[in-house]
Amino acid sequence: MQKRGLPRAAMSDNGAAMTATEITEGLARLGILHQTTLPYSPYANGKQEVLWASVEGRLMAMLEGVDDLTLGRLNEATQAWVEQDYNRKRHSEIGDTPLARFLAGPSVTRPCPDAAALRLAFTRSERRTLRKSDGTAVIEGRRFEVPNQYRHISLPEVRFAAWDLTQVHLVDPQTGTVLCRLFPQDKAANASGLRRSLQPIATEPGKPSPPPTPPSPTPARGIGPLLERMLDRLAATGLPPAYLPKDEGDDS
Repeated sequence: MQKRGLPRAAMSDNGAAMTATEITEGLARLGILHQTTLPYSPYANGKQEVLWASVEGRLMAMLEGVDDLTLGRLNEATQAWVEQDYNRKRHSEIGDTPLARFLAGPSVTRPCPDAAALRLAFTRSERRTLRKSDGTAVIEGRRFEVPNQYRHISLPEVRFAAWDLTQVHLVDPQTGTVLCRLFPQDKAANASGLRRSLQPIATEPGKPSPPPTPPSPTPARGIGPLLERMLDRLAATGLPPAYLPKDEGDDS
């Protein structure tokens, strides 16, 4: 896509690799119509079947003698073979080379975004339950820390690729805007870290959090004001007490 441009449509078979959620959602985000062939009907995608025949009969035959073939080396060899051999070889069906046919026709491709945007496009969107105890969300069996400012979201929406958990993002479920990147939980740092006090979470979306409640004043020591006024009123009457005060020195 970065080399030729974004196509308008793409056709593939119904294999698990091409019908994965990351692929289908990625093509939809890029505005590419994804069409699949009929199941068990390889003739519906004859051009691709011919390509795979050439890959198996020519490219892989030239790599049989390589003992330590790595994925990076295979990708490099495939690109060289496609550009220098397959795209420059005349095809009997179209009567020309694929490269000449591509350059002769009208351009219907669109500009392709950069690698970071492509990587973000080919991801799956899922909801996760936010753990209130430690502010994490579990993705593919691993805990990822959600920033404190988003702790009010009980079901955050995350975007990730199952084969690459180094790029996990928290997104806005309404607009799809990336809010932040999520990182795996550091259990050692999380266990020894100091926690600061948190402000209460706003009950309504967009409503600011209420100011913190001031601490209750320490109650004053001594007799209560109301009882003190009662004693003053009683003393003003001049009436004797309703009991006989006991002499402290009299033990009888």
